[in-house]
Amino acid sequence: MTTQWQEITIINGEEIDLHLVKTVPGNPTKNWVPAYHFNMALKGSDTPIGVIDLRIGHNENLYYGGHIGYAVHSEHRGHHYAGKAVLLLKELALAHGMEKVTITCNPDNLPSRKTCEYVGAEMKGIVAVPPHNDLYQCGEKEKCIYELVW
Repeated sequence: MTTQWQEITIINGEEIDLHLVKTVPGNPTKNWVPAYHFNMALKGSDTPIGVIDLRIGHNENLYYGGHIGYAVHSEHRGHHYAGKAVLLLKELALAHGMEKVTITCNPDNLPSRKTCEYVGAEMKGIVAVPPHNDLYQCGEKEKCIYELVW
């Protein structure tokens, strides 16, 4: 699968910006899809306060792992930066024909669950991760599945 990457280096928001670190092609052998990897930074800064990824396409791995993954450095938590970063990905996702995305998290990850609620994602349920999935092999047995329709 060839991905038509969007010409983008930064996505500007009101409080944070997303700086493109790299794009990664898919790996069909591992059932991985292409992805954009961004650093989150406070507006006007280059200093990372977290990371966010947008995975392009649809497959079983994304049902359990999600189209969007994020992490905010501990000293910057509590400001909805992950949620604000998710919302900044809307236009990029739409440019790839993704009118809805899946976001997943572990059931005990309350901050991530709150992020999903903050962005308006709908919880579809808590599901068991199948044993053949990479996440299961890393010890993750269940996932909360959220759907965000742009």
